[in-house]
Amino acid sequence: MVELTEIHENVYEIERTGEMRVPARVYGSASLIEEMLEEGDLTLTQVRNVATLPGIQTFALVLPDGHQGYGFPIGGVAAVDLDEGVISPGGIGFDINCGVRLLRTGLSYKDIAGQESILADRLYQTIPTGLGKGGYLNTDISDVRGILESGMEWMLANGHATADDLDHCEENGHLPGDPNAVPTEALKRGVNQVGSLGSGNHFLEVQRVTDVYDPETAAAFGIDADDVVVMIHSGSRGLGHQTCSHFIREFERHYPDLVASLPDKQLVYAPLGDRLADKYWGAMNAAANFAWANRQAMTQAVREVFDALFEATEVELVYDVCHNIAKEERHTVRGREKSLLVHRKGATRAFPAGRPEIPDAYRDVGQPVFIPGSMGSHSYVLAGGPRSLELSFGSTAHGAGRLKSRTQAKGEYTAGELQKALRARGIFVRARSGGTLTEEAPGAYKDIDEVVRVSDALGIGTKVARTTPLANIKG
Repeated sequence: MVELTEIHENVYEIERTGEMRVPARVYGSASLIEEMLEEGDLTLTQVRNVATLPGIQTFALVLPDGHQGYGFPIGGVAAVDLDEGVISPGGIGFDINCGVRLLRTGLSYKDIAGQESILADRLYQTIPTGLGKGGYLNTDISDVRGILESGMEWMLANGHATADDLDHCEENGHLPGDPNAVPTEALKRGVNQVGSLGSGNHFLEVQRVTDVYDPETAAAFGIDADDVVVMIHSGSRGLGHQTCSHFIREFERHYPDLVASLPDKQLVYAPLGDRLADKYWGAMNAAANFAWANRQAMTQAVREVFDALFEATEVELVYDVCHNIAKEERHTVRGREKSLLVHRKGATRAFPAGRPEIPDAYRDVGQPVFIPGSMGSHSYVLAGGPRSLELSFGSTAHGAGRLKSRTQAKGEYTAGELQKALRARGIFVRARSGGTLTEEAPGAYKDIDEVVRVSDALGIGTKVARTTPLANIKG
């Protein structure tokens, strides 16, 4: 059993023992910790394993939505020294740059009331969903290579984005990607998937802003009570998954002695500076560029649908954040500023006011953060908290976090009953299959209100506004 000690309110620690290079931290309330422990000590074992990584700084971390993942827990953060550290695909995830963006529409709820079902139908008809091919944009291999290299810059140059879209996207929607590092099979899977939602927990949701907690910050973000907004959650699709799978196998083949020595082979890594580490980093950045372009293409689809259905719409990007990525950042460790590679897996960057990475429009209030709930619960808009750099390397939760496995959910819910219950609450859901609905049942997720309450209480992500779903499309 892994011993967990409460050291402050909402802060628990696993003492450094054995091969651990740093302690491990878990942020959560008593109820959230209890839910983590109900799956055994799998999440805690994984974060303890993460604490053994070479070059890891300060502590390995699990955020309030944490649960078991591949190698790293989902809701995990690990920052490693650039000279002594490593890069681990398990610390990023298979869906590279899975992320969330929020769009404001210029409409209030009264403007769309009574048309939610029509809106759900039109969005579902316009944006491809599910595991198969098809995207809002028609692209070929050459286009995909351009996207892998330039991300949102390619979208702007080809008429699929505005300069304002780039200004309101994390990293301006572009990391130094290497298309040549992306496996050929992965590249092929990206053809005609630009502007597609995918399956699983990915969604596009029309929401109503119901509560504003911080009017000044909400005004800076351009949102107010009763506004209609659109939240998009998707990533790099099959291209990212294939890229991650390829490099995990490459790492295992190239470092067999390392794999044999690890507490869990899913933790496999490459030392920074090694050829294979550089190649994976370039491929990861390229897949991240693809994910930004994918969400941007869906933004264009939303603009098309809203323009066709409503008058005086002005669909604008509030912000786009990724939650499966490793990025080079400057952080203060033991009083000294240094460059680190920060792995965030199911974790959202949440920089406080003043950081130069934040767009000019938001720099005085903090980076926008979006934490979705489920298709039957609230979602939240937050701002990077004042203690996020100190406590979490500038990170907070990425969602409610799963409470039940997909298999458990399928055994407890039926699609027809879910749709009926949601419709009775004014939520119109469209999905490719009944299986997707049952897997993603609201009861399969943790309490989003509690996850956000803990983030706010810790000061790693402060509440700005809360939304409720009106129309949701899924794969």
